[in-house]
Amino acid sequence: MEVLIDPPQAGVNDIDATALENIRVVSEFPDVFPDSLPGMPRERDIEFSIELVPGTAPIYKKAYRIAGVELLEVKKQIDELLEKGFIRKSTSPWASPVLLTEKKGGTLRMCVDYRGLNAVTVKNKYPLPRIEDLFDQLKGACVFSKIDLRSGYHQLRIRPSDIPKTAFISGYGLYEYTVMSFGLTNAPAFFMYMMNSVFMEYLDKFVVIFIDDILIYSKMEEEHEKHLRLVLQKLREHNLYAKFSKCDFWIAEVKFLGHVISNGGIAVDQSKVFEVQNWKIPGDVKDIRSFLGLAGYYRRFIEGFSKIARPMTALLEKNIKFQWTSACQKAFEELKKRLTTAPVLTFPDMHKPFSVYCDASRLGKVIAYASRQLRDHEKNYPTHDLELATVVHALKVWRHYLFGQKCDIYTDHKSLKYIFTQIELNMRQRRWLELIKDYDLEIHYHPEIRKGQLNDEKIKEIRELIKLDKAPGFRVDADGTVWHGDRICVPNIKSIRDLILKEAHETAYSIHPRSQKVCQDLKQKFWWYGMKREVPEYVALCDICQRVKAEHQKPPDCYSHSRFESGSGRKLRLHESMDTKLNFSSAYHPQTDGQTQRTNQILEDMLRACAIQYGTSWDKSLPYAEFSYNNSYQASIKMSPFQALYGRRCRMPLHWDQPVEKQLFGPEIIEDAERQVRMIRENLRIAQTRQKSYSDHRWRGLEFAMGDYVYLKVSPIRGLRQFKVKGKLAPRYSGPFKIIDRKGEVAYQLELPDRLSGVHDVFHVSQLKKCLRVPEEQLQVDELNVQDDLTYTEHPVQILETAERTTRNRVIKMCKVK
Repeated sequence: MEVLIDPPQAGVNDIDATALENIRVVSEFPDVFPDSLPGMPRERDIEFSIELVPGTAPIYKKAYRIAGVELLEVKKQIDELLEKGFIRKSTSPWASPVLLTEKKGGTLRMCVDYRGLNAVTVKNKYPLPRIEDLFDQLKGACVFSKIDLRSGYHQLRIRPSDIPKTAFISGYGLYEYTVMSFGLTNAPAFFMYMMNSVFMEYLDKFVVIFIDDILIYSKMEEEHEKHLRLVLQKLREHNLYAKFSKCDFWIAEVKFLGHVISNGGIAVDQSKVFEVQNWKIPGDVKDIRSFLGLAGYYRRFIEGFSKIARPMTALLEKNIKFQWTSACQKAFEELKKRLTTAPVLTFPDMHKPFSVYCDASRLGKVIAYASRQLRDHEKNYPTHDLELATVVHALKVWRHYLFGQKCDIYTDHKSLKYIFTQIELNMRQRRWLELIKDYDLEIHYHPEIRKGQLNDEKIKEIRELIKLDKAPGFRVDADGTVWHGDRICVPNIKSIRDLILKEAHETAYSIHPRSQKVCQDLKQKFWWYGMKREVPEYVALCDICQRVKAEHQKPPDCYSHSRFESGSGRKLRLHESMDTKLNFSSAYHPQTDGQTQRTNQILEDMLRACAIQYGTSWDKSLPYAEFSYNNSYQASIKMSPFQALYGRRCRMPLHWDQPVEKQLFGPEIIEDAERQVRMIRENLRIAQTRQKSYSDHRWRGLEFAMGDYVYLKVSPIRGLRQFKVKGKLAPRYSGPFKIIDRKGEVAYQLELPDRLSGVHDVFHVSQLKKCLRVPEEQLQVDELNVQDDLTYTEHPVQILETAERTTRNRVIKMCKVK
C-alpha cells in the first residue's frame, strides 16, 4: 500500500501550508483544517444544557491564589477567549475558581474547577462506547485515517439559560462560557451524542468515533478514498473543524485510544507504556490505585493480570496496614515488564468458531485475556466448582463473542467434560448449568499434566519402555497421557505437584492431615517418582502443622491414679441397678482415657489449623473438620471411617471424577459387610501390635545446635500472660526463634523479638520443637576478592560449635562455622 505522508510527529505545532495540498482527498477540504477556530460555532439542533438537582442554590467559590507568572498566562487566555466570543463578562451568582494545567508540549492550559457545580448537576446517562467494541469492528481493515477535532468542546453552544452556571472567577474578574467548557461533568456525553448524530449513517461501516476522535478504516485504497471524502464532507456540512497537526491519513498503522492498530491486530502504544515504566514505587494506597488504573487499562493484553497484581490489590482492602513488601515489588516490576512485552491481539472473526482456554494456551491467536481474583466466599469452593466458575466467568465476559456462535471450552479439569450428564448437582451447579445451556459449546479435557509429560525425561523413558512392552502397569491412553494403572503420571513440574499436594493437605476438606493420610488420598489418582518421599517432606515443612500439632514421645515418668470423690450417689446407684461398672479417670491425666483424648486432640488440631488459615470461629469450621476426619485414611483400619461405615469411598473434590458405586443385592450386601468387618478387625489387631512396638522403643532426648531455629511451646497460662495469645484454638507453638546459646545440658537461650522483651529468653528443651523450614536471613558479607578466573575463597567469620567423632582408628574433630 502506498503511504502518501508520514504520520506527523507528536508536539509539532507549525504545519507547512503546502503539506495539506499534497494529500489525496484532504486537499479538497482546506476549510475543514483552519489554523484556529473562526469564531462562535453555528447554532445546532443540540445545545449543551446543565440540569440541576431540585432545590439547588447557586454555588460561589473564591479564586485560587496563582503565581505572578501564571497570572499573565491566565490574562492572555482570557483575552483570546473574549476575542472569539467563547466567554463573556458575567454578573452571575455562580463562581468556580480557575487553575492552570500543563499540556504535553509544556504549554499551560487554563481550566476551571467545576467540582462544586458538577456535584449538583443531574448526570446525563448517554453512553460512551466501549473501547473493545470499537476495535472489534476493524477486522480486515488495511488503510486508516484519523481525524482529531480542534478544541472540539468549543464547537458546541451552551443553552442561554445555563450560561450563568458556568461562571468562573480569576484575578481579572468574573466571566462565563458561551460554549461548552472542559471540566463540566456532562460534556463528554453531550459531545458524543452530537458526533453520533452527525455520523450515524457511517457508524459500524467505516467510521469509529470516541468523543472528538474520528477513525476511518477501509479494506482497500479505492474504498478508503470514498470513505474519507464522505467524512470530510460531513464535517464541512456541519461546520466542524479539525486540527491538521494531530491528524493521520492513508496509513497502515494508526495510534488510537492508547493502542496501535494495524491489519495484524491490536498492540499496546509504547509511548503510553513509557509512563508506566517510569512510575515511582507507590508510597500509599492512592498511588497503588493510580498505577493499577493505568496498567489495568491494558489488562486484556496481560495473561493472569489479577494473579500478578494480587500482592498490590491486597493492600487496597479495608483495615489492612500499608506495607510495601518484596512480593509487592515483584508484582510491580512484573506488570511493567509484561506491558513492554505485551502480545499483539488479533481481531475476532465472527464467521469462525471460538475457543476458550480456562488456563494458559499457546494455540491459536489470542483475542483477549481475562482474569479476576476470587471473592471471599469463592475461596471456600471445591476445585470442581472453581473450575466450573472459570467457565461461567469466561462466558459472561465474552458473551458478545460467544453467544450464538459455536465455541469450544478447553479445561484441565477432566470432570467438567461430564457436567451435562452428571446426576448429582448442588444448587450452585444447577444455576450455572442453566446459564451454560444458552451457549452452543462443547467442553474438552485439556490437561496441563499431559502437556508437562511431553517434556519430562523420566516419563519419556516410560513411553519408550511401553512401546517395548517393558513397563508393566503403565499405559498410554487415546489422548497420549501416561498412566500407572488408574493413576495419572504427574510430571516433574513444581507448580503442578504443589497444587496437588495443597489440595490434598491444606483445603477446608482436608485440614492438614498427616503425611500417611495424604499419601493414601493421592495414591487413588496420582503417581510420580518419589511421591512417598515428597509427601512427608511437604507435610513436615508446613508451618501451620508445625505450630498446631503435638509431639508424640514417650513420657519420661509414670503417673499413678489418685483418690477423688466418686460423684453423686444417685448416679452410682443407677449404674449398680443396671449391673454396670463405672470407671473414673484421674484429674489432669488425659492418658487414662487415651482413645477419647486422642480423637479430641486431632479435632483440636484441625480446628486450630482452620482458625489460623481461614480466620474463622471454631463453630463454623466444625463441619469441615468432621468431613475431613470421617474421610481421612486411618492407618489402624487401612481405610477412612466413612468407607468402614458405608462400604464405599466418599466423593471428595480431589477425586470428584471417580464416583464409584457398587451394585449389590440381597445376600451380596451381607457378605460384603461381613468381609469388610473381618478385614477391619484384622487391621486393628495388626495396628495394636505395631503401636505397642513403637511405644516400647527407647525415648530419645532432643538436642539442638546454636544457630538452629526452633518453635516455642505456648501453654495456656504462658500464652495468655506473656505472649498475649488466648483461646483454646490458639497455636501450640510460637516462632520460629533462633538459638543463640546453650545453658547447661537441657536449656537453651533464644533470640526473642522486641515484642517479647518481658519474657525470659532461656527455655527447657521440652518446650522447644525444631523448625524444619529455616526463615530467610539477609547475610552480611564483606566485599569478595574475586580472582581473575572469577573464583573466590570463603573464610569463616565465627566458630559456632565444636565436636569430636571417634572412629575405629582415629578421632575426627569437627566445627560448625558461620
